[in-house]
Amino acid sequence: MRVVLALGGNALLHRGERPDAEPQRRNVVQAVASLAPLTRAHELVITHGNGPQVGVLAMESAADTSLSRPFPLDPLGAETQGLIGYWLAQGLGNALPGRRVIALLTQCVVDAADPAFGRPTKFVGPTYDEADARALAAERSWVVAPDGQKWRRVVASPEPRRVVEVEVVRLLVEAGVVVVCAGGGGVPVVETPLGLEGVEAVIDKDLTSALLAEALGADALLLLTDVDGVETDFGRPGSAVIRSTTPAEMRARSFPTGSMGPKVEAACRFVERTGGVASIGSLTDAAGVLAGMAGTRISAPTTG
Repeated sequence: MRVVLALGGNALLHRGERPDAEPQRRNVVQAVASLAPLTRAHELVITHGNGPQVGVLAMESAADTSLSRPFPLDPLGAETQGLIGYWLAQGLGNALPGRRVIALLTQCVVDAADPAFGRPTKFVGPTYDEADARALAAERSWVVAPDGQKWRRVVASPEPRRVVEVEVVRLLVEAGVVVVCAGGGGVPVVETPLGLEGVEAVIDKDLTSALLAEALGADALLLLTDVDGVETDFGRPGSAVIRSTTPAEMRARSFPTGSMGPKVEAACRFVERTGGVASIGSLTDAAGVLAGMAGTRISAPTTG
C-alpha cells in the first residue's frame, strides 16, 4: 500500500521533557524502530509535527539581542523541517541499509484571507504556569491559552490548500524512495502576483497530511501520537478507546480543538474524499495501527 504516516510532535518530544537535542534524538531512534518495518512492505511518506521545536526557536529568536526583530514563523518552520528531517532521514537510513531516504523541504499554500489569522489556535513551544504565560504574552505580544493544566503560546493555523512540492514527492515515492516531508504542516506560504511568499503561521500537520495523502492517491493515512487511540470521553471515568468507526460517527462527537480535534478532522476528510482508511494511534505500535489491530480505525460505512 501507499501510506502517508504523520508523527505527532509529542511523539518526538515527550510531554514534560526538556527540548534538548539528546532526548529528541533518542525519541527519533525509537520512532524509527517502529516505522522501519513498514517500509519493507509499503510505499511510505512520513510527515511530522514541529510545535515544540518551532516554539523553542521562536523563543531563542525573541531573546536574541543581536536581531532588530525576531524571525517570523515561516523561516523557523523551515528550520524545524531541516532539523527533524535530518534526524528522521539519518535514522531511517541507518535502519534500512541500501534503501534511499530523503527529507524534502516542503511549502504549503494557504489563503491570505483565512479567518484563522484572526483566531490563533495552534499550540507551539513549551508549557508554562498561567502567570508566567501571561507575563510572556505581555512582554512578547503573544497570544496564550490553556493546554490541559498548563498554558502555551498559540499562533494562527490556516487551512492547508495545496502542497507545492507534491509532484516531486510523487516522483520520489514511485522511484522507491522513503520521503520525509511536510514537516510542521509545510512552510506556510500565500500566492501573490510575484510568486509565493511566507506568512506568520503554523499549519496543522495532520490536515496537511490528509491533503497530501489525497493528492498522492494513498491507500491509508496513519496519524501516530503518544496515546493509544481516540477515546470517547478523554480524561473522564469510563472513557474507552474507539476501535472502529465511520466519519459520520466521529463528527457526531466533540474533540478538543488544540489536540485530538484536528486529527479526527483530518482522518474524516481523507476517508470521505478518497474512500481510504485512516487510523489514529500510538507510534509504538505503528504496524498494529496500520493493520487495524490497535488504535482507532476510521473507514467508510459498509453498504448492502
